[in-house]
Amino acid sequence: MRTINLSVGFIPLVDAAPLIVAHEMGFAAEEGIALVLRKAPSWSSLRDLLSFGQVDAAHMLAPVPVAAAMGLGGAGVPLAAASVLSVNGNVIGVSRGLEHRLRDLGHDFAFGDARAAGEALIAASNGVLRIGVPFPFSMHAELVYYWLTALGLPAPQNVVIRTVPPPLMVQALKAGEVDAFCVGEPWGSMAVEEAAGALLLPCSAIWAFAPEKVLAVRSDWAEQETALLSPLIRAVWRAGRWLSDPASRTLAAELLGRPAYLGLSPEVIDRALSGRLVISQAGEERQVNGFLEFHRGAANFPWRSQGEWIGRQLAARTGFDRDHAARSARAVFRSDLYRKALIGTGADLPGASLKIEGALSQESAFAARSGQMLLQPDRFFDGRVFEPSAE
Repeated sequence: MRTINLSVGFIPLVDAAPLIVAHEMGFAAEEGIALVLRKAPSWSSLRDLLSFGQVDAAHMLAPVPVAAAMGLGGAGVPLAAASVLSVNGNVIGVSRGLEHRLRDLGHDFAFGDARAAGEALIAASNGVLRIGVPFPFSMHAELVYYWLTALGLPAPQNVVIRTVPPPLMVQALKAGEVDAFCVGEPWGSMAVEEAAGALLLPCSAIWAFAPEKVLAVRSDWAEQETALLSPLIRAVWRAGRWLSDPASRTLAAELLGRPAYLGLSPEVIDRALSGRLVISQAGEERQVNGFLEFHRGAANFPWRSQGEWIGRQLAARTGFDRDHAARSARAVFRSDLYRKALIGTGADLPGASLKIEGALSQESAFAARSGQMLLQPDRFFDGRVFEPSAE
């Protein structure tokens, strides 16, 4: 069988693991494709590489294809989210100075209570709060906006959001350019390692099952190259299933740590894979179950309801018509392409492509094509639920 090369862009983050593993462990080769992985320095550069056809697919922030559909950010090219690569995996951290103020106010850095952490952060901020996020259209930004607004600090009006590429977040913190940050691992842990800050909260404490990165392709390419896209979806799905096995963690951390990918210590990378995070210079550790998911709970399924949540959040802060944004966003999360690709794999596929978001406080059964599948808790910290529009 002839192997076809596919160029795939990524940012050096732990949640790029499904693409790296698909290449290194042979899952792509089993599907008759070879992934030519291309590291990008920032999300804007990676988006442009994809938009201008310099890569075929990309490890991408979940809101970027939605923003493109809404005409935000200057992408100009319709993008599709063919599958979800990862759920959760982000952390909120603070500078050493802000850490000391928080501790002086009695905050215990318990790491699980988004309301208590947010209220403490607002009280300690001494006015304007400058927060670094990797990109304006990202789950980092949307979760920070949602969190602070729900706590009475309307964002973005009352905070200064600064865009900082993930590998430069520690430098920005050290230079005093930001007071706090929201970033994907391992860059939060690196802030602790380099004595630049402390970790305040995992973003999973804000939304327990938030789609973080997607497998993004150009919409025209998706329609024209289904024979290539389907094997790519299957390869990263198989990689995610492999990553979900605790026995794979040691090898996964070693693969990701190689210079071609993250170029960091496997021990630091393993913190995200295990959910066992070191949060401060004092060596305090916190265990976060479900900190980063690659497979469990239908993590890879591109729920149209999740796309709609993102679209409505973007519309709320940019002044777009919310119903139009919702329709555009739903169309971007291509559950139809995902279903087509995974026929015959034995994958559990939900019977519907929309669900109420935020309604599950515990593992729950959901109707699937083969009977039932188990979904993970997906609560928002403030108890709200999001009910999508009817298709």
